[in-house]
Amino acid sequence: MSRETTLKRILEGGIVAVVRADSGELLTQVVKALAEGGVTAAEITFTVPNAIEVIKQVKRELGDSIVLGAGTVLDPETARAALLAGAEYLVSPTVNLEVIKLCRRYDKAVMPGAFTPTEVLTAWEAGADVVKIFPSDVGGPPYLKALRGPLPQIKVMPTGGVDLNTAEAFLKAGACCLGVGGSLVEPQAIAAGDFGRIRDLAAKYVEIVKRFRASAPK
Repeated sequence: MSRETTLKRILEGGIVAVVRADSGELLTQVVKALAEGGVTAAEITFTVPNAIEVIKQVKRELGDSIVLGAGTVLDPETARAALLAGAEYLVSPTVNLEVIKLCRRYDKAVMPGAFTPTEVLTAWEAGADVVKIFPSDVGGPPYLKALRGPLPQIKVMPTGGVDLNTAEAFLKAGACCLGVGGSLVEPQAIAAGDFGRIRDLAAKYVEIVKRFRASAPK
């Protein structure tokens, strides 16, 4: 999948599910539940044990039913391994210029994490497709709106603090999409094997995005 196609699907869907767990055992079923709920993009973080094998398995079993990425990618060695395993895009909590460069070289989308205006602009100028504003629970939607004031050209994705109560506010503040972790991929739901719960939550987040976009001024 080309970088352009990946980015189009992520932005159209509006939700990037952050899949993090103490075990990779059930994560294929978790990602399947997300896709059934209408979420079009999910990232397997490298905090998951044997993340590479999990990415391979999810890719093998679910194919392109969801745009699969890798998260918590901190260096180019991990980035390359993730792409070879089948990740279509990479997400990081930090700005690593070599990771961005590698993704541009192989026509893959990249969403590095940044917080300050300087970090955000540095990531964008280096070739980021979307800049992940992290941790967004620190400043919330008002901080995102403040960043967008002088930097309206930069596509931003808040991650951290995005839940059913704040999602619309982040969209109003200018988010192009939302990174949603534990409030969507609930640890207790994973532990209980309650994939229906994850599917239902996914549908709720997707509906928030659809409703906001339908009501937004054209």
